[in-house]
Amino acid sequence: MNFQGQHRKPAEPAEPVQQEAAAAGRKSRRSRYAWIGTAASIVLFAVSLGVLWKLVQSVSWAEVRTAITAATARQLGLAFLFVGISYLFLTGYDALALRQLKIKVPYRITALASFTSYAVSFTLGFPLLTAGTIRYWIYARQGLTTAKIAALTVIAGFTFWLGMGVVLGLSLIIEAGQLAGLAFTSIRINQTVGLVALTLVLGYLAWVSAKKRSITVKHWRLELPGASVSIGQMLVGIGDVCAAAAVLYVLLPQETTLGFTTFLAIYVLAAMLGIASNAPGGIGVFEATVLLALSSLPRNEVLTSLLLFRGCYYVVPFVTALAMLGLYEIVKRAGGARDPGPPEGTAGPSGRTWRDEAGPR
Repeated sequence: MNFQGQHRKPAEPAEPVQQEAAAAGRKSRRSRYAWIGTAASIVLFAVSLGVLWKLVQSVSWAEVRTAITAATARQLGLAFLFVGISYLFLTGYDALALRQLKIKVPYRITALASFTSYAVSFTLGFPLLTAGTIRYWIYARQGLTTAKIAALTVIAGFTFWLGMGVVLGLSLIIEAGQLAGLAFTSIRINQTVGLVALTLVLGYLAWVSAKKRSITVKHWRLELPGASVSIGQMLVGIGDVCAAAAVLYVLLPQETTLGFTTFLAIYVLAAMLGIASNAPGGIGVFEATVLLALSSLPRNEVLTSLLLFRGCYYVVPFVTALAMLGLYEIVKRAGGARDPGPPEGTAGPSGRTWRDEAGPR
């Protein structure tokens, strides 16, 4: 053994102290500006509510009730069909994330966790809390750790934004002229924004294709999906966004001459503003944006379509999800309270033994 220098006075840990001071400074700066995003969300929400209130002041609620009862069976049937298709695509978000994490979970469990978490979080808001809690409740019984479930949630988020980016970019480019009249912009602006959106998506795909990429958040490292999974994410996201937009599109007044591609851009913009507002389901912000963009249509009928859309896409899945979660818990308790999981000593999702990874069950 080498004992050379063992009696020297220990050096002052200057470098760690400096690093800690730098980290504290960065944290202080972040906390100093953390309120800006919250304030922007509140302002956006408040302004949208003001716009929505002004828009609906001239609405006759008696006519709205009449229009709701006058909705045809074909419209409602198509709406619920597209609701089912949209939520089916949503299960693909979790399925692709699990594939990226190299975790095998039965599809029925994936579908249950995905559908219920999205249906509840869409209605109640606070997705990190509501959707995260439901995912943990279901996936923890399959041996997934908290870190794996958090990674799954992040990857699913990438799927959503890839689909939104492609749909927004293509619709802005293809329908730039018609959207210029609806959004009071110019064709060049619409095409530029569309090209930027597509460039960002293609740039991301090229970036993750070059080599393995990862992101680090608060000392937590997550490997991003490669090209094949990312393309799958993009396709699933496109399917989800298009199906969700179709729900509202088929509920619009029957005299609507607006093309579906044009409406897609309006829907995506309204959805993005709703997400930015942090309001549950973008309520208020989404409606105000759609009413402004479709101001050429009868306001009573558009508002009716929006109310029906809320019922079909949010309320019915929310109630269904609560019933499914209740039934799931009853079945689990009747079958022994909890899944037994793999035999003790077998490898869990991260390679550790089941007892080490999942903890006492």
